[in-house]
Amino acid sequence: MSSGTIHRFSCRELALKSLDTLPPFSPVFNHLIASLAYDNVSLAELSTVIERDTVLSGNVLRLVNSVLYGRRGTISSVRHALAIIGLTKLRNYVLGLSVSQLWKRVRTAPSWSSSRFNHHSAATAVMGDLLVQRVRVESAEAAFAAGLLHDIGRFMIAVALPDEHERIVAMMQRGEGTVEQCEFDVIDVTHAELGAAALAKWNLPVAIQRAIAVHHDSPVSPAAQREGAPISLPMIVHAANQLADHFGYSIIPLESERAPSSGEVFEELGLSKDAEHILADFENEVHSLLQAI
Repeated sequence: MSSGTIHRFSCRELALKSLDTLPPFSPVFNHLIASLAYDNVSLAELSTVIERDTVLSGNVLRLVNSVLYGRRGTISSVRHALAIIGLTKLRNYVLGLSVSQLWKRVRTAPSWSSSRFNHHSAATAVMGDLLVQRVRVESAEAAFAAGLLHDIGRFMIAVALPDEHERIVAMMQRGEGTVEQCEFDVIDVTHAELGAAALAKWNLPVAIQRAIAVHHDSPVSPAAQREGAPISLPMIVHAANQLADHFGYSIIPLESERAPSSGEVFEELGLSKDAEHILADFENEVHSLLQAI
């Protein structure tokens, strides 16, 4: 075995071991992830699961009584709240809350910002979910979760390989390549590969694993646009990631500076006419979610 192979193996294993330092996902999170595989989810059943978590119940009620879902009177029942929000929005919101709690008490590299990471993950998830409502997409129901978890590999590097993380960031700031190019130069493995491995270890849906594994290599196919074929989930995550960066929700500030314009991304997706409405919904939903996390 060559020294390069040993280094790649050791970095990958160290990063994967960092998962052991995280608290387990909540039962609610596991229930919601499992529900992505089927459509006949009962709101009553989901209400019962959420009601067992006092903090989560409070956050759900706060959301439904916020400006985003502004109504006359106050909603004080989780079941009433779910009937208003709907299964999809509720599932996405709770996934966002559950994942954000994992990162808060873990030691990371000096330059790492958990706040920026949470904001980027939430923004990518929200944008991905809005995009799949307007184009034909394979595994559209998994878009929010895929966006939420797409950069978990970067977090793993910041936790398990802090010195290497700082070298990667320094290379990026010197303009020596994209994040994946710099990662491969330093640790012989990319955050996309690490993220997919983490999701496999957690037994999350294969569609999400695949989307994360190739999300940096999946621009929208012109052929898919012309022929009206479904756009793949990795393409949606790729586009949502670019848009999140463009609007300032990047993990490292320079990634916002280097992101393509929103006009370019929406044009690639064939959504130029919908851009204004998508952005209005995006700002409302991101603001609401970030207030909670």
